[in-house]
Amino acid sequence: MIGLGNGGTAMTRWDVARFLLFCRSRLTASGPFLFAFFVLPACSEVGVQTHPLTDLVDIKAGERHTCALTSTGSVKCWGFNHDGQLGDGKGSDRSMPSDVVGLTSGAKAITAGWRHTCAITSGGGVKCWGNNNDGQVGDGTEVDRRTPQDVVGLLTQVTAITAGERHSCALTTSGGVKCWGNNHDGELGDGTRKDRVTPVDVKGLTTGVAAISAGWRHSCALTTAGGVKCWGNNHDGQLGDGTENDSPAPVDVPGLTSGVLAIAARWRHTCALTSGGGVKCWGGNHHGEVGDGTRADRYTPVDVAGLTSGVKAIASGWRHVCALMADGGVKCWGSNHEGQLGDGTGIDRKTPVDVVAIMVGVTVIAAGGQHTCALKQGGITCWGENEDGQLGDGTFKSTLAAKAESAH
Repeated sequence: MIGLGNGGTAMTRWDVARFLLFCRSRLTASGPFLFAFFVLPACSEVGVQTHPLTDLVDIKAGERHTCALTSTGSVKCWGFNHDGQLGDGKGSDRSMPSDVVGLTSGAKAITAGWRHTCAITSGGGVKCWGNNNDGQVGDGTEVDRRTPQDVVGLLTQVTAITAGERHSCALTTSGGVKCWGNNHDGELGDGTRKDRVTPVDVKGLTTGVAAISAGWRHSCALTTAGGVKCWGNNHDGQLGDGTENDSPAPVDVPGLTSGVLAIAARWRHTCALTSGGGVKCWGGNHHGEVGDGTRADRYTPVDVAGLTSGVKAIASGWRHVCALMADGGVKCWGSNHEGQLGDGTGIDRKTPVDVVAIMVGVTVIAAGGQHTCALKQGGITCWGENEDGQLGDGTFKSTLAAKAESAH
């Protein structure tokens, strides 16, 4: 049985199938597979929870929590909250969006890490909250924070942020990168392995960087020349330099010294979007997250099967990856234990598959631990694991039971 909404009617998997057919004007599904919808007014009469989230411009997914940014600069989060990563001042999980204390306006960017979250304010400052065991909140302590805290030394002039497992990084207006938090494998890039509770410069990257992305215990930067550099943990080849050697300072990714538009690092893998609209990935491939049709770890970039063009954006989860296509559709690959690929099965995929209920119209995608979300006109759609409420549909029910019938 699947509960829909707060106190909604319980549904069997066949009820779900009938529900999807009933709502065919809003989505297409190849089988009885349940998605969590934030706004589905056309289907609200059959028990779907409708959430008043409007004017959304971005979404980010952590291990087991999700956050959204509105056009007015408001930040809302939901899901797992054991470490305060929802920023609502409490420690209870939330199955529906809740306001982040002090950020009901004035935020212009967000990021979600393993169990912590950060935002850039309209003034260019950085605030972080949640798990702080290794100083990843950046407030000079190692105390978990349930509400946003200023990151020491980053009160202005920050243009982008990214959060990994237990570290965070920021891109400054001068094109430099600063990182803080866990540094056991050199993921802060300062040439040491010493944890930092406040930001430090990444060695050799004080200028010339256009974008940043943090993985489990590695980090990557996209240079203004379109090249990729990575540093930190390299046990599965996620730095892309052809070795398994950790590096406490940035190294070039061979074959990607130019022509890259975006990067996405997560668990032990990394992906890049090329100027031709193609996707290349490297690193850990135990679940097929590199997308080349194998499970062999890759120490240098390889093409993702079938995605040599036509891709607009990429998002990496902990063991899965998704691509936003130029036509507004979504394809995913890698681990699928909780249905995070959205193909109606629980089967890992070594090459990209279509997300069955999202054909067109998506503008933003986000991949978390074992869940995925997409932003399209009218609201957010999420799918996959939901044990902590990270799908935001008002329940704590995973989609796995509903999709199991479709497995083949």
